[in-house]
Amino acid sequence: MRSFPGGNAGWSSGTRPGARGLTCGFVLVGLALAVSGCTGDPVPTSTPSSVVVQPGLPGEGNETVSPEDFDGAPAEGSWNQADVGFVAGMIEHHLQALEIAALAPDRAESDAVRAFAERVTVGQGPEVHALASWLQARDVEVPEGAEAAGGTGPRVPEGAGGTHGSHGEAVVGMLTDEQMAALAGASGATFDRLFLEGMIAHHRGALDMVDVVLVDGQDLFAHEIAAETASGQGGEIDRMRDLLDGL
Repeated sequence: MRSFPGGNAGWSSGTRPGARGLTCGFVLVGLALAVSGCTGDPVPTSTPSSVVVQPGLPGEGNETVSPEDFDGAPAEGSWNQADVGFVAGMIEHHLQALEIAALAPDRAESDAVRAFAERVTVGQGPEVHALASWLQARDVEVPEGAEAAGGTGPRVPEGAGGTHGSHGEAVVGMLTDEQMAALAGASGATFDRLFLEGMIAHHRGALDMVDVVLVDGQDLFAHEIAAETASGQGGEIDRMRDLLDGL
């Protein structure tokens, strides 16, 4: 199993790696749980409610098949340490994103930045509970702080600004304690810039985690989350870059 790349992504917006999440060779649509932007009540399960669009051979059309009939789909009920590391890492990633977003209402100058922070809060709080339920169903330890997530002002566990999660994997893209302190101490246009730079780095870290689980993971639920993360957070990076350019 590959471990997640270590280190922090820093503040640089950089160039987003192309075609993230496409290494698995399929597109998942109609997911029961949409990462970074879902507003419904997620139902944690390793049995997906999605369909799979399987690309055809050159000159042939695509074919829509059920997940269990897809040639590249993991076996139902199978999971491994790569799946556990991804799910636990995404919980800790979400918890810090919620903490970052909670700073925006009182500090941001840009209405667009405040709106983006609200989107993060509404979308990622419920997802923490779905991810935690996946771990609990497999008798795997849930990262501290997951229970409090969901719009009630969750706090990242002490030291979670580092690069390693509760299961020992490197959680890439996490802001350091120093970066979080700089955000908390900023306001106005300075906060907007630090928020966008930090959140872009944060999202890029999630995409790096996606790359790992799509190759090494086995669980259908984890693959769905990873595929939607690649699509949703990749688009949000582009949006944040546009906002950053407009400051």
